[in-house]
Amino acid sequence: MNSRPLSIPVILGTTRKGRMSTHAARFMVEQITELDGVTTELIDISKLRMPTDDAGDGIKDPAFSEKMALADGLVIVTPEYNHSFPGLLKHILDSCLKEYIHKPAGIVGVSAGPFGGVRVIQDFLPVLRELGLVNIFWDVNFGNVAKVFDESGNLLDQAFVGRAGKFLSELIWMAKTLRYGRDNIALDS
Repeated sequence: MNSRPLSIPVILGTTRKGRMSTHAARFMVEQITELDGVTTELIDISKLRMPTDDAGDGIKDPAFSEKMALADGLVIVTPEYNHSFPGLLKHILDSCLKEYIHKPAGIVGVSAGPFGGVRVIQDFLPVLRELGLVNIFWDVNFGNVAKVFDESGNLLDQAFVGRAGKFLSELIWMAKTLRYGRDNIALDS
């Protein structure tokens, strides 16, 4: 059995100024940090310098690619932009493919409105599948996000601790199971 800690980075999938999604992403990093045998880091796509005049391997950032290759699973925190996800998030995720194969991903939806990003999650599911990621069946939805966190990012609604715990339990189980499969079961061609 692999004794290396699970690596579960959190991707903050928006570049907008004043983004409330930052609070949700930091909250998820804090929740993962409390788990035994799991490491995490916040990957803020606004800090990645990916060109927009090419795509895929043509824009691959070696450091981002290496982090995705080492990841055992992903938490993607994304706001809902006009019923979908940010285009730059998709652009960055598309720069890797083989790095994602047979790894679980969970989506954390963020919305200023009451629906908590359910539409962004719905639209993201086919993208995850096409990238080779395995979607877990729990989500965390931060609806009315300005009422969930204060301006400093402090959590105002403690119910999200339990919701995140349920989400992370599923993600960790899938990460362990799929890592075992990647390490021990050959994929027949």
